[in-house]
Amino acid sequence: MSALSSILTERQKSELQKSILDFLFTNGYTQSFEAFQSESNLKNFEPTESDRHHNLLAKKWTSVIRLQKKIIELEQKNDELQKIIDQGVVRGPAKSLDALPQAPAKFSFSQHRAPITRTCFHPQYNVLATASEDMSIKLWDVETGEFERTLKGHTKSVHDISFDPSGRYLASCSSDLTIRIWDSQNDYKNIRTLYGHDHSVSSVCFLGADKLASASRDKTIKIWEFNTGYCIKTITGHAEWVRYISPSEDLKYLVSASNDQTVRLWDTNTGECKQDLRGHDNVVECAYIVPVASYEYIHKLIKMDNKVKFATEPGQFVVSCSRDKTIKLWDYTGQAIYTFIGHDNWVRGLVFHSSGKFIISVSDDKTMKVWDLSTGRT
Repeated sequence: MSALSSILTERQKSELQKSILDFLFTNGYTQSFEAFQSESNLKNFEPTESDRHHNLLAKKWTSVIRLQKKIIELEQKNDELQKIIDQGVVRGPAKSLDALPQAPAKFSFSQHRAPITRTCFHPQYNVLATASEDMSIKLWDVETGEFERTLKGHTKSVHDISFDPSGRYLASCSSDLTIRIWDSQNDYKNIRTLYGHDHSVSSVCFLGADKLASASRDKTIKIWEFNTGYCIKTITGHAEWVRYISPSEDLKYLVSASNDQTVRLWDTNTGECKQDLRGHDNVVECAYIVPVASYEYIHKLIKMDNKVKFATEPGQFVVSCSRDKTIKLWDYTGQAIYTFIGHDNWVRGLVFHSSGKFIISVSDDKTMKVWDLSTGRT
């Protein structure tokens, strides 16, 4: 096991050993089971059908086979595409870029004991993190639909979660007034807890690899130095609870949504408010700085003259959703240039499709809508 010891953490090694013991026991390899149980110093471990290690080795094995098959298929596709490139054949964009969610759902995750407040995909691996009012964070394998683990540490509802760009660290925030950092390379150990807010911390996001931003019901936004955990800047301006924050692609700006019915655009270096966007008639649940990939579709939506040269740097547009049942699109001057209408209840969240062409929204009317940014229609 010396080679494995250099790769696996102690907990991972223990999990593997227990899975092997379960496999040997389940398949009747009694002598091998007893020998391995002794050598692995797990004499007290007795496999049962209710234990989470039951058949885990077989499940992981089938997952590996499935992934190997996909790798072979992808390598074949890659070879085909390389041949096309070498032949100089020009093809249009792949249709998969416009792929949209389709019913029925592929998986249903149901281990939380209270409402789920946020979901977040790992930037590199097939891992989904979910936060809940049950004070926990859970990790799921989205390839197999299997539950991976639970992260415990918060003492009240967890409101938001965010992976750093590398995917190593997961940040979470809670009504317990704290922000916690979890290290995926150290068995998701809680390596740091940040204190400083005076009320529930409702949103958290990374500003690159070295900074973190948080928003709170105490009406402030705080910028933290990741390595030390020190708060290096407190941004004020909102009159009520700051519900959500999100950075621009170049990390120069941060957009915030608040109970005061406004959306604000901030300079992350100076903390200066660059725009105060007003137009919603109720609490603003979330806001995003529109990715550059969406600009061409927005120009079609507002019928901008293609001959006019337009800016391509991040921060030109902002989109927000509200309890007034609408989604609003704002330009860099602070004007609401388009309102998406269609939900029958509070609009709770938004996400941009990877192609930049669509916005996907979720609402208390129990629907998820996909909006075409070039037409404004679902």
